[in-house]
Amino acid sequence: MKKIAYINDKINRYNQKIYVPGDKSLSIRFVLIASQAIGKSIAFNLLKSEDVINALNAIKKLGINYKLKKNFCEINGKGLNGFKFKNNTIINAGNSGTLARLIFGLLINSKNSIVLKGDQSLSKRDFKRIILPMQKFGQNIFSRNHKLPIKIKGTEFPVPISYIESKGSAQVKSSILLAAMKTDGITSIKSIPSRDHTEKLYKYLKLPIRIKKEKKFELISLKGKKNFKGFNYKIPGDISSSSFFIVLTLLSKKSKLLIKNVNVSKSRTGVIDILKRMNAKIYLKNKKKYKGESIADIFVKSSSNFKAINCPTKMNSRSIDEFLLIFLVCALAKGISTFKKIGELRNKETDRLKFANNFLNKIGVKTKIKYDSLKIYGNPDLKLNKIYEIKNFDKDHRACMVSIIAALTLGGRWIIHDLKSINTSFPNFILLLKKLGAKIN
Repeated sequence: MKKIAYINDKINRYNQKIYVPGDKSLSIRFVLIASQAIGKSIAFNLLKSEDVINALNAIKKLGINYKLKKNFCEINGKGLNGFKFKNNTIINAGNSGTLARLIFGLLINSKNSIVLKGDQSLSKRDFKRIILPMQKFGQNIFSRNHKLPIKIKGTEFPVPISYIESKGSAQVKSSILLAAMKTDGITSIKSIPSRDHTEKLYKYLKLPIRIKKEKKFELISLKGKKNFKGFNYKIPGDISSSSFFIVLTLLSKKSKLLIKNVNVSKSRTGVIDILKRMNAKIYLKNKKKYKGESIADIFVKSSSNFKAINCPTKMNSRSIDEFLLIFLVCALAKGISTFKKIGELRNKETDRLKFANNFLNKIGVKTKIKYDSLKIYGNPDLKLNKIYEIKNFDKDHRACMVSIIAALTLGGRWIIHDLKSINTSFPNFILLLKKLGAKIN
């Protein structure tokens, strides 16, 4: 893939059906949890992106073998104490915050040390929120300013903990649950609702997890040290990847799109709920359940007359990875859209709140930004005819892809750098766009 994209034309109208790659969150969790099973686990439709490949490489360095074929991935787990690796083994998480944070939990009882590294972007991110609960378990962690590289050594006798997770971080919650799986006793978490793929996988595997939902929090408890056998899993399409095509279709003229077999579990569909409130024509068809996850086909039609939204903060954790796309639609909405308590966007691959504000200003949209809030003054008549160059976004894959969607729907001439960043989560993004008729040089 070339490093720079040149886009000079809007996409023409289309009426097509597509499949998006497997869910990234589920793919990484499958790899890590399967490494703890006894025997063979097989995933179908595993996402073959850089983040997932890095997860596979990580478990291989920890002594777990896998086979990655065209249609499936096989992992041969060795149980809760099956890791075998040399002292000071280096694990490179690349750009994956999910892998980097979740692997702390898997290493809670490791006898040898590992050195966790990442790429330039990940190395800027603060790991304090994951270090604190892991240290409560008894894990030994050595870092400078809570940033990568970090040296991790487990404890022979991890102790169960009670922890309050108040940020809505599924990564912190999942890492605690992975550590709890390898710890005697009952670990409990009081957590703001967030992605719950780990909990659903645990339920499917019949691990002793209990979940009590309250008004603003969830109370989760897990009794550790229960072994489980290998399992098979068909990974559905990724809602985050689908969202780029949802917004592409909404903003294109006279277009229709059916996206097949997508994970539409409630913890992930904030983007659909928000856009529908804004007058978007999005419909879920052929709904079904699969091992706790909700699956559906997503049908989208070109839309207009978007309404501004005062976004409820309870939707933030359900749409955290899709806000850049939501902001793009707000740019064309009638009225002022308001988003509060979205400071978590500053802790992504790049400062996405700052990127969004600068991006919207660049295309002529007025905004007001504070540390954790954004107001967008929409312009339904927005038309672009200048040259727009997008660069210096810390190789954030979502920043790159939302720029491409803007280029294909708003007009103007675009030069978009760091195209390779897309490989982190969506390697065939450009190919799918070209299938729909996009002209990208």
